[in-house]
Amino acid sequence: MTDAHAGGEARSTDRAAPAAAKLTLLTMTSMVVGSMVGAGVFSLPGRFAQETGVAGTLIAWTIAGLGMLMLAFVFQTLAVRRPHLDAGVYAYAKAGFGEYLGFFSAFGYWASACVGNVTYWVLIMSTIGAVAPALGEGQTLLAVVLSSIGLWGVFLLIRRGVKEATAINRIVTVAKLVPILVFILLALFCLKPDVFARNITATHHGGALFPQIRGTMLVTVFVFLGVEGANVYSRHAKRREDVGRATVLGFLSVFAIFASVTIVSYGILPLHEIAALRQPSMGQVLQAAVGTWGNVLVSVGLIVSVLGAYLAWSLMAAEVLLVAARDDDMPRFLRRLSVADVPVAALFLSTCLSQLVLVITLFSGDAFNFTLDLTSALSLIPYLLAAAYALKIALHRPPGATRREGTTRELVVAALATLYTAFLLYAAGLKFVLVAFIVYAPATVLFVMARREQGRPLFSPRELVILAVSVAGAIAGLAAIATGWIQL
Repeated sequence: MTDAHAGGEARSTDRAAPAAAKLTLLTMTSMVVGSMVGAGVFSLPGRFAQETGVAGTLIAWTIAGLGMLMLAFVFQTLAVRRPHLDAGVYAYAKAGFGEYLGFFSAFGYWASACVGNVTYWVLIMSTIGAVAPALGEGQTLLAVVLSSIGLWGVFLLIRRGVKEATAINRIVTVAKLVPILVFILLALFCLKPDVFARNITATHHGGALFPQIRGTMLVTVFVFLGVEGANVYSRHAKRREDVGRATVLGFLSVFAIFASVTIVSYGILPLHEIAALRQPSMGQVLQAAVGTWGNVLVSVGLIVSVLGAYLAWSLMAAEVLLVAARDDDMPRFLRRLSVADVPVAALFLSTCLSQLVLVITLFSGDAFNFTLDLTSALSLIPYLLAAAYALKIALHRPPGATRREGTTRELVVAALATLYTAFLLYAAGLKFVLVAFIVYAPATVLFVMARREQGRPLFSPRELVILAVSVAGAIAGLAAIATGWIQL
C-alpha cells in the first residue's frame, strides 16, 4: 500500500478523496472511551494524593465532572446545531472567532495529542523499568530508543487504514477496562475503614482547601482529554446524531471509573505513602492490597490501555490537521490521503513531533508529570474557544428574530462550560501558559505557508495583535526557562 508522502509514489490526491469509512454509535463511543482511558487513570492515586485527601478529592471530582459534563453537552449541542462543521474543536473555533484563532485551536489540539502520546510512552517504559532498571522512569536513553521504535511501529499500523485501526481500538477498549474494574473491586474488598477515615481529613498546603483542589485540575483535564473524540471524527459517522450520543455516553462511563479509582485508593494506604509511590501508582496501591500479582495485573492493563489510547489519539490528531488543510488553514501537503483513507502526511508530521518531544524528555527532571501537565495546558485554548462559540450561538439573535438562537438550557450549559475552561487556565498557572506559548508561537509558520499558497495577505490587523501576544508569551516563556524559573 502506498502513502502520500516521500518519493512521489503516492496514489492519493487533493482533489478526489476516497469515500470515508462509516462508524457506528458503538464504535464512536469506544473511541471516546478509548481516547480518555489511557495513561492518566493509572497515575490518579499518586497525583491526587500529592495534592489532597478524600474531602478535597470529592470536591475536585465534583467540579471536574460537572465542568467536563457541560463541555460534553457543548459538543453534543454543536454537533446538532452545526452539523456541517467537521473536526469539532478546530472547526468551532474558526467559525466563531476567525481563521487565525481557528488555526491556533487546530494546532494546539494537535500538539496536545502529540505531547500526550509521549506521556504514554514514558509511562510504559516507567512501568517496565520497575523490573528493568535500565529504563529508569521512562526517560533514559534506552527508554527513548525503545519508545521511538514503538512510535513508528504504530505509524505503520495506522497507515494500513482507518477501518483496521478503529476495529483494533474497539477491541483494546474492552480489554483495558478489565484490569481497571478489577482494581476497583479488589480495592473495595481490601479497603481499611480506619485508613480511609484518616485520609478524609488529611491535607496538604497547610490545610487550605482551594490550593489542594486547584492542584488537581490539570490532571483531571488530562484524563478527560478525548471527550470530544466523536466530534473530531464526525465525518466518518453513519448518523450525525450519534456524535453527541457517543460523547455523553463515553464521558459518563469514564467519569465513574476515574472517580472510583481515586477514592478507593485512599482506603489502602495513608495519604503520604500514596503520594510517594512510583508511577504508575495504581499498580503500587494494588500491590499493597493483594501482593505483587496485583501490580503485575495493573502493569499489563496499563500497557494495553496506553497503546489503545495512543492509537485513538494518533487518529484524531491526524484528522484535525487534514480538515484544517482542506479548509486552507494548514499547508496543502497535509490534505493528502492514501488509498485507504488515511491522512498519512498529517500522521507523519504528528509522529515527527512526538519523536522530538521524546528526545526532549532526556533533559527533563520529571518527564511524566511535565508532559502530562503540558498536554493539558495545550488543550485548554481549544476547549475554551469551543465553549465560547457555543455561548456565542446561544446568545445569537438571527436577523428579524425575537429570541435567541439557542434555548435557555443551551445558554446555561455554554456559560458554565466557558467559565469552567477559563478557570482551568487559571488553575494551570502562569508556568504552563508560557510554555504553551512557546509551542504555539512557532506554529504560525504553517499559517503563513497556507496564506502564501493562496496568494492572500499574511495577516489582518486583528491577527497581527494575536501574533504579537503569542510571540511575547513565547519570549517570556523562553526567558523563564533560561533563568531557571521554569524547569522542564
